Amino acid sequence: MSENRRAAVLGSPIAHSLSPVLHRAAYRELGLTGWTYDRFEVDETGLPDFFKRLGEDAGPSWAGLSLTMPLKRAVIPLLDEISDTAASVEAVNTVVFGDDGRRRGDNTDIPGMLAALRERGVGRVERAAVLGAGATASSALAALSRICDGEVTAYVRSEARAAEMRQWGERLGVAVRTADWGDAAGALGAPLVIATTPAGTTDALTAAVPDRPGALFDVLYEPWPTPLAAAWAARGGSVVGGLDLLVHQAVLQVEQMTGRAPAPLAAMREALAAR
Repeated sequence: MSENRRAAVLGSPIAHSLSPVLHRAAYRELGLTGWTYDRFEVDETGLPDFFKRLGEDAGPSWAGLSLTMPLKRAVIPLLDEISDTAASVEAVNTVVFGDDGRRRGDNTDIPGMLAALRERGVGRVERAAVLGAGATASSALAALSRICDGEVTAYVRSEARAAEMRQWGERLGVAVRTADWGDAAGALGAPLVIATTPAGTTDALTAAVPDRPGALFDVLYEPWPTPLAAAWAARGGSVVGGLDLLVHQAVLQVEQMTGRAPAPLAAMREALAAR
């Protein structure tokens, strides 16, 4: 495919983003020599102007955008439509520009989580625990709605956060019980634990990892492994990391933006390892 197209990742901060590594590797493997993928520092206040400038660009046409924090909800009013998956958590991380000019938003984090878990042999579970209550935690609940047969316990720091998680549970059809963060060590006995908290937050839990742990999905990738992930692996538990999520959600973005499937997962993963 010789046409020239553009794509990019937006967010603030954005300098750390590994999305360009993944998308550029996919373009090389797919022979999309005229495609480029950049990163732009854009916050919520600057997002409408960025979208306005997209329509004024005289260069190669835009194929799509990847969005990271804090733009996943701020972008929704600027779109013509969003997928049911994105609507379920009110978060968009992917925008695809149609040939008709329409802007369609999707969320590849949720199916990306499921793909990362499947790759590590994690399928249906009888119950699960979620550490944290931010935007990633709501995506985790959406993923769990598809594979968890029983209750999900969310460990949070405030009653306000607890109420939010219970509301997300009701919306997503997940039985959510909330517990205080001070009891977070109790989460580690669940068959599947999803840690969605910032770096360092779960470090104190390493001593509580059980002798025969189930599966841990720690969404962080820098630094890696986290102390919790290292302790989990040392005891023989299955560990899914943030880089697994990153590459699987990017695979889905590449497929949507380029119209080419399957995206080259192996080449993308190799580029990530070689960065």
